[in-house]
Amino acid sequence: MKRRHAIRHVALLATTALAGLPQMALAKRKNYQIGACDWSLGETCSPAVFDYAKEIGLDGVQLSYNKKGDETYLLRPENQRAMRQAAQRTGVKIASLAIALLNDVPLKAPDQPQTVDWISGSIDAAKALGVKVVLLAFFSKNDLRNDPEGKKIVIERLKQVTAKAEKNGVILGIESYLTAKEHLEIITAVGSPNLQVYYDPRNAADADNDVYSEIEMLGRKRLICEIHLKDNENLLGQGTLDWPRIKRVLNDVNYRGWAQIEWSVPKEKTIKESYPANVKFARSVFDQ
Repeated sequence: MKRRHAIRHVALLATTALAGLPQMALAKRKNYQIGACDWSLGETCSPAVFDYAKEIGLDGVQLSYNKKGDETYLLRPENQRAMRQAAQRTGVKIASLAIALLNDVPLKAPDQPQTVDWISGSIDAAKALGVKVVLLAFFSKNDLRNDPEGKKIVIERLKQVTAKAEKNGVILGIESYLTAKEHLEIITAVGSPNLQVYYDPRNAADADNDVYSEIEMLGRKRLICEIHLKDNENLLGQGTLDWPRIKRVLNDVNYRGWAQIEWSVPKEKTIKESYPANVKFARSVFDQ
């Protein structure tokens, strides 16, 4: 009798322990994957970016769809294949795509209709590479602040591609200096759930926007598709932003996407000198 009781007791303990494993694993699971932009790592449109990303301990890389002199780089199957092979070889993921060239060849410019083709092609590339987010950059020549006519053109052009994005399960993320409210106005005008905000706290702060309330506003509506981590010409964490607070607000709105390190290279330092420190800081905040 004692032996049978002992066996039942051990079985009960084992069952209880196994039942607790999912909760334990959930508690230890990372909420964020840390990546970096290929242009910030000095390897735009190059499979070599994966090797450096592995060296400094990144989970993934945000790839440029195109660059000056090569407007369809990542649309071509041979380049997609090279990126997939590099990701498989290194164990570093393809996190998302970006079209930074829109800063120089603006989507809002009436005489630049090829920009719509770029976005359409980036959707095809994203599907082929198995990623869900494409960043659309709105800075420099593509800045939408105080430009109602530019916004109208952008809205009409985005309407031409969002149906395709929906069909292929790809999110188009607007990154700009606009306020959260202005982003919402564009998203509402376009009328697609696959148009969201690519949120960069540094950009928002530089535009005198309230970073923390904007994350709250957009995050509650599930409109933040991905985030950038940067401190301009400071190493990450050595600027004026309160990154632990930003992370707490992101947690509060249940954000679970990628955090991509961008720029954050002091004038006196090189990328190779800066990025190990940037990754270390990002891990210290976003892995906790």
